[in-house]
Amino acid sequence: MTWTPHVTVATIVKQDDKFLLVEERINNKVVLNQPAGHVEADETLIDAAIRETLEETGWTVEPTALLGFYTYMTQCKTMTFYRTTFVADAKHFNPGYTLDSDIIRTHWMTLDEIKSRKTSLRSPIVLKCTEDYCAGRRFPLDTIEEYYE
Repeated sequence: MTWTPHVTVATIVKQDDKFLLVEERINNKVVLNQPAGHVEADETLIDAAIRETLEETGWTVEPTALLGFYTYMTQCKTMTFYRTTFVADAKHFNPGYTLDSDIIRTHWMTLDEIKSRKTSLRSPIVLKCTEDYCAGRRFPLDTIEEYYE
């Protein structure tokens, strides 16, 4: 069996004490997640976070900080996700934007609402990232060095 790590990005977007989440269908299960997705071959981590947030929510965002790097291995230990999570400001909402096909809808939820839906979260990283944000965790964006030739 070939091990294939999944390199992903996510954004924490907070507005009026609520966090932007997506309700999505994954493997026939409805779950909640931050706007997130896989990094494509031709993009930086920051560009991927901006693109994924727009594709999943219709929001244009501006990353302001790095929240952290998170590793998640599925319960069956067949998949490992390496997630770079950013803090971003919501800049513009495009209500007519066509969201990715697996997205059911978006939600703005408080931390308490997220905690109350713990069993509906896509992974434990969703709550962990939100709590890290609330604890004030931030790193400068220039912590990430990306070189392309």
